Amino acid sequence: MTKTNGARNPASKPGADTWSTSRLAPRTGSFHDLSVTYEGYSEDVITRPPDISTRGMFINTNRSLPEGAVLNVRFRLTHSGVEIRSRCEVRYCLPGVGVGVEFIDIEPDAVRAIEEETKQAAGRAGVESGRKKR
Repeated sequence: MTKTNGARNPASKPGADTWSTSRLAPRTGSFHDLSVTYEGYSEDVITRPPDISTRGMFINTNRSLPEGAVLNVRFRLTHSGVEIRSRCEVRYCLPGVGVGVEFIDIEPDAVRAIEEETKQAAGRAGVESGRKKR
């Protein structure tokens, strides 16, 4: 079992994983044009829109990938238009649902762009929440 920086409860029974509700970094779904390839394989991994943080992302896919598999991701942030490219490693897999990956080779400028996008998304969510309360 790959260490997942506290996301998985190692004391849980096999097949009955417990996932932490706290996150190490804020997340947003504010990006598009996601492309994922499994290193060493020629085909793309079919995906649906996931969420992202500065540390990694959850990728919705029916494909089961082993923990430790290295993927190459490319996507564009929705509001800034910044294209992000990174290698990442599968930290956990929920068969039929998707995989949680951690960025392992990402440029500092890309991390800053994701952080800014996340802050902007959180700000918009707060504004929309405030409008609904009126």
